[in-house]
Amino acid sequence: MKELICIVCPKGCHLKVDENNDYKVTGNSCEKGVDYGKNELINPMRVITSTVKIDGALHKRCPVKTSTSIPKGKMMEIVKELDSITLKSPVNVGDVVIKNVSNTGADIVVTKSM
Repeated sequence: MKELICIVCPKGCHLKVDENNDYKVTGNSCEKGVDYGKNELINPMRVITSTVKIDGALHKRCPVKTSTSIPKGKMMEIVKELDSITLKSPVNVGDVVIKNVSNTGADIVVTKSM
């Protein structure tokens, strides 16, 4: 039995997920907790927020994020890829920096116009 705190909403329900009973979830206040609890043990997903280098802007780093959740196991691979990126100013919110990063279906997008 795994214990988790649900992060889907501000309630922070204390979930218990029984791996030996088809990932049965208890302690949830809503159905979102059931989905979160199961997925967190079967296939955990995360959104990456980070920065990349940028030339010609007021600041030296530009904030970026994944356009959707990616498998948690791919995080380090993607962060390493971000270390090799240098953008050229100007960039705008929503500009795609890397399309389909690490074959996840997610894009890396700019989150601040610079």
